[in-house]
Amino acid sequence: MYKVNEIFHSLQGEGYNTGTASVFIRLSGCNLHCSFCDTRHEEGTLMSLPEIVEQVMRYPTAPLIVLTGGEPSLWIDEDFVAGLKKMTGKRIAIETNGTRPLPHGIDWVTLSPKTGLGNSGDLSVVLTRCDELKVVYLGQDLTQYDHITASHRYLQPCWVDDEEQCRRNMQDTAQAVLLHPEWRLSLQTHRILGIK
Repeated sequence: MYKVNEIFHSLQGEGYNTGTASVFIRLSGCNLHCSFCDTRHEEGTLMSLPEIVEQVMRYPTAPLIVLTGGEPSLWIDEDFVAGLKKMTGKRIAIETNGTRPLPHGIDWVTLSPKTGLGNSGDLSVVLTRCDELKVVYLGQDLTQYDHITASHRYLQPCWVDDEEQCRRNMQDTAQAVLLHPEWRLSLQTHRILGIK
């Protein structure tokens, strides 16, 4: 059984797969407690893999499943990933904070470490390879991510409710990308579009 917060169909709003029609499986809970977390992932319903697949297949044309949270690695294992791929025929992506090893078989790994932000506890990142490194930028030293091998590197402004602070965060992130061109800018386009 897997504790699922929600399953929904939308466009991927961030990073490399921005604009891709996706089915999001938001799993409950996280092992970090970041003050800027923008998701309410604590609640959930225990579901079997066939129940999850049934919900996912309500959206047969979406080519991608995104495992997200909270921290999805708290729940998934190789049997889950293999079963989900076999029963849906879809590619599997994951968004993880990187503090736990991942099972084999995931097609796309987005690593979003929360280290260096002063509020995520003392759990260190154990993943050192990913398809996409997506860092929420709050002015932290970017050299702390140099040891991570990634095909793509993104800086994403931290979204906050205060419009003026949000604007400053976007400007600071754009400036950081100008100074560090090995990174690219990622915006939360789902917020801009007003979709989930």
